Amino acid sequence: MEKKKQRLFVRTVILFLLVGALVYTLYANFNKDNNSAAKKGSEAPDFVLTDLEGNKHKLSDYKGQGVFLNFWGTWCKPCEREMPYMDNQYKAYKDKGVQILAVNVGESNYSVQNFVDRHKLSFPVLIDKDSQVQTAYDIDPLPFTFLIDKDGKIVDTVKGELTEEIIKNHMERIKPN
Repeated sequence: MEKKKQRLFVRTVILFLLVGALVYTLYANFNKDNNSAAKKGSEAPDFVLTDLEGNKHKLSDYKGQGVFLNFWGTWCKPCEREMPYMDNQYKAYKDKGVQILAVNVGESNYSVQNFVDRHKLSFPVLIDKDSQVQTAYDIDPLPFTFLIDKDGKIVDTVKGELTEEIIKNHMERIKPN
């Protein structure tokens, strides 16, 4: 009789732990968007990433300028199609106070460098090796772009592939006066 009570107690504790884990998981998933630090109207989470030349880029160092922050991958066909458009607009806006930072999501320097060379990209390409920035910005799917104003606030977020005209319009939106 004593063993039956002990087994019932252990099973009850395990059941409560499982129910607690389920409730927590559901709560966390339903409130994920509300807790995201990287959303429209909020301060853009700061980060430091290294580009292909070994230079460090800290997002907060770009205050005073608009930042077109794009997350991408070499394997992502929509990302590949929008890169030449981004490069054209970077050349047009970099002297007008708008920068492009293209954050690759954890690929090797070799594959990213090959991609950059093949497309002759001139804007800074950063690599998020351990996916910390991707996680902080809650990126999914690629490509994903954040428009950040001169004060470091997120003006808008854009999921998916962009045309050259749309990129130009976004650059105008974040261009400092």
